[in-house]
Amino acid sequence: MPDKEKYLVIVAGGKGLRMGSAVPKQFLPLCGKPLLYYAIMAFKNAFPDIKIIMVLPAEHISYAQMVLQAFPERIDVTIVAGGETRFHSVQNGMKQVHDDAVVFVHDGVRPLVSAELIRRCYEQAVEKGSAIPAIAVKDSVRMLDEDGSNPIDREQLRIIQTPQTFRSEILLPAFAQEYDPSFTDEATVAEAAGLEVHLIEGERNNIKVTTPEDMVVAEALMNSAMAQ
Repeated sequence: MPDKEKYLVIVAGGKGLRMGSAVPKQFLPLCGKPLLYYAIMAFKNAFPDIKIIMVLPAEHISYAQMVLQAFPERIDVTIVAGGETRFHSVQNGMKQVHDDAVVFVHDGVRPLVSAELIRRCYEQAVEKGSAIPAIAVKDSVRMLDEDGSNPIDREQLRIIQTPQTFRSEILLPAFAQEYDPSFTDEATVAEAAGLEVHLIEGERNNIKVTTPEDMVVAEALMNSAMAQ
């Protein structure tokens, strides 16, 4: 398998409103380091040569130093101002990506992503063009309608995670199209450009931290991982 240049576009645009904190959630401390530190470190562990593009709201760029200081050694990170939506933020980050590369787009508030998942996403993206982590739905699910609700076969459903991973020749043209409100992630952007996306098995621990309860769970999982 040919070794391609690798880029991480890490999107950290949340304002932390559901956290009830004045500090944006991606900079809150988790086991002594900013939440954002752990995702970046996972990618560096998987691929030490990866190029890191951190996309932050313009008003939060001053917080970036807090993250960089958490690393024991100097780390090169390109910091880019985000946009009005996730699409526009990723679009801004993609301006730093060159052709013939593999691009990972990852939520900055998913601190428990593993190096193993990152490597699997890379390998599938090189082979098939894309790798979208997904996990099965464990709970019963119902669809609301005007008459009440109806059960849905959960075997047909998947919960989508990040890093959503693509070859750059697929993702760069997709992000050249006009924004549409139906764009919820990179997979929907690629599909709107007429491209097929390919799922890959995600990880239960790869949770998205959006509430104080999520932070408690993330800390317990992190402590468990450190103890092993």
